[in-house]
Amino acid sequence: MSTYYTPTGGLPAQTSLMTQRAVFTTAYAFIPKGCFSDIVVSYLPGWRDTRLWLIARPMSGFSETFSQYVMEVAPGGGSDAPDAETGAEHVLFITGGLITLTIDGVGYELDAGGYAFIPPGAKWTVLAEGNQPARFHWIRKLYEPAPGVEIPPAFVTTEKDQPLRTMPDTGGVWGTTRFVDPTDTRYDMHVNIVTFQPGGVIPFEETHVMEHGLYVLEGKAVYKLNQDWVEVEAGDFMWLRAYCPQACYAAGPGPFRYLLYKDVNRHAHLRGPGAYRPAR
Repeated sequence: MSTYYTPTGGLPAQTSLMTQRAVFTTAYAFIPKGCFSDIVVSYLPGWRDTRLWLIARPMSGFSETFSQYVMEVAPGGGSDAPDAETGAEHVLFITGGLITLTIDGVGYELDAGGYAFIPPGAKWTVLAEGNQPARFHWIRKLYEPAPGVEIPPAFVTTEKDQPLRTMPDTGGVWGTTRFVDPTDTRYDMHVNIVTFQPGGVIPFEETHVMEHGLYVLEGKAVYKLNQDWVEVEAGDFMWLRAYCPQACYAAGPGPFRYLLYKDVNRHAHLRGPGAYRPAR
């Protein structure tokens, strides 16, 4: 059975060593699970009995395409107007508790492992049910329309209902749970779950223009970020800008799994900040 680490807040003891593994560089940011404390939570207008850890947002010159929140909603809390950002699309991934999600008047119950894609323009609400806080990741991106391509519809599913697709020639030690068809160009972002069995590796320095957010759901590994090998474990977050090299060695006794965001399936912009402009 899959497990999903989720922070619960609190503060380290006064006797704890203050130096941990947190790193911010020009290529990546690394937030260890010990940083998810009460003093760095935030609150959102329009959300009742809710707090969150805001772990990624667009930053010029760094990672520019998405934001990611780790949400904690008390029983009975939620929102009837979750996001006022025009044109935003959303993915929710539930790590604990129970929510009722309503999208354009249709209700769904989601518990741990539940996954929802909400397209731009949809009307949606969230209500935490049960007697435990609902905990989930909320990933937001401005949807990028493309000529002749329809906006994809909303859908709700669970990890257990999606196959783990193993990479070729890996003996089954590296696989990805994909929630949308990667060839479907209606989608301009993917939010997947990557799974390594003990000893599994990314056997090269993966380097590409897509940005990444990687939240470790389970297990531990040694992860290469740019020039650095970093020990990572469940509850850690890695935020990678474009072209940050990465590799991985799953070093723990059990599976190493993370929730992965990346931007996909759109042309590179030729106008705008940093783009080439011919002389006039």
